Amino acid sequence: MALFRRKEEKHVLTEEAPRPVAAPAYHNPYIDELAEHYKSKLLRETNLERLTSLAPGEMRLAIERMVSQYMSEEKVVIPRNEKEVLLTRLINESVGLGPLEPLLADPEITEISINGHQEVYIEKKGRLELTDLKFRDEEHLRHIVDRIVAPLGRRIDESSPMVDARLKDGSRVNAVIPPISLNGTLVSIRKFRKEPYSMEDLMNFGSFDGAMCRFLQAIVEAKMNVLISGGTGSGKTTLLNAVSRSIPSYERVITIEDSAELKLDRSNCIGLEARPPNMEGRGEITIRHLVKNSLRMRPDRIIVGEVRGAEAFDMLQAMNTGHEGSLTTVHANSPQDAFTRLEGMVVMAGMELPSSIIREYIVSALDFIVQVTRLSDGTRKMVSISEVFTGLDKQVVVNEIFRFQRIGMGKKGEVLGYFTPTGKVPHSLERLRMFGIELDESMFTMGEVNKREHLYPV
Repeated sequence: MALFRRKEEKHVLTEEAPRPVAAPAYHNPYIDELAEHYKSKLLRETNLERLTSLAPGEMRLAIERMVSQYMSEEKVVIPRNEKEVLLTRLINESVGLGPLEPLLADPEITEISINGHQEVYIEKKGRLELTDLKFRDEEHLRHIVDRIVAPLGRRIDESSPMVDARLKDGSRVNAVIPPISLNGTLVSIRKFRKEPYSMEDLMNFGSFDGAMCRFLQAIVEAKMNVLISGGTGSGKTTLLNAVSRSIPSYERVITIEDSAELKLDRSNCIGLEARPPNMEGRGEITIRHLVKNSLRMRPDRIIVGEVRGAEAFDMLQAMNTGHEGSLTTVHANSPQDAFTRLEGMVVMAGMELPSSIIREYIVSALDFIVQVTRLSDGTRKMVSISEVFTGLDKQVVVNEIFRFQRIGMGKKGEVLGYFTPTGKVPHSLERLRMFGIELDESMFTMGEVNKREHLYPV
């Protein structure tokens, strides 16, 4: 066929591109032409729904048989390695997420940022890298976004130009289109591991030391209310997921999220997810609605993925009315900032109360604030564990128990520092003993031994 006559120039599958895993399937015009042709035939002549219900291996074999038949009928002959590229391209474009599939399959990639159809960045080990991957045009990219949001009953168009969604593996997706975006379609994908990180994994990564790990697990076991604070991409959800494993197996846990991300490997755990309004602006279910409803579901613990607004008041109310051991996260840059943000959220709930009363309400609900940070070298650290209580004259005290002490920068830009106790013994030790948890008070003592043990380049 003239349509598929190979041109004179050779199409080399380069191995020098920044992201060679993504390049071969999308940088060969001849394969592009074949893929579009056979994709149209597959969509016309097959039951796509039945095809996607097959296991990945069976689906690939079925598509390979059909494509081989098409090529035989049309007398198209290509090398086996290019046929493999063609099949991968067809599966990705027909039933997958197109050019994104190789990136989603790479376990080392933690984030994908798409700045229009010609610019795709990935994050590896905390560092952003520009890839050589491109979409054909804006329409191609929009088609992929629609494929992500449609199964969730969500939409993205000029009347609703922003959307939050998730992939089948739980990865979080945010997309923005014009007129809100000035750079075409923008997509951010936060990937999640199939097997969530444990506290031991995070400790081995250098996110915190053994003393901080044991103490944090202890206060969760002892049903103390914990707020995890940090900026975007600092590891709040990862830590929340990991420390939740310390909750005893006999307790009933309810998770509440805007977009489901938590993966608690335990029984008697149920998840609730917020819902945006439909096209008529109706049917919205907010985090606040879900927190209120969860109180009627006999929870031992309530875990809210993140508080951003008026739902903070309902969460604090739950903590204050017998639902101890609850956990949540908030966007803030320090424990003091987290406290101030919570005050503002309570005001957003319509509580016309003096600041002093709001602070007392927060202190009576919260026990600890854990601060996590993404450092300049891309590493994520637990930089502070602080106890919250009311001091003399009813003053709010944020008492730091552990911290990450920075001491400088290495030659390659790595952050140098060590984890250390501050020397302050937490007020909650007696409560820990009530739950049968004994901690040696020496773990809260500062000293040169601690410093030598924990000094290392991050």
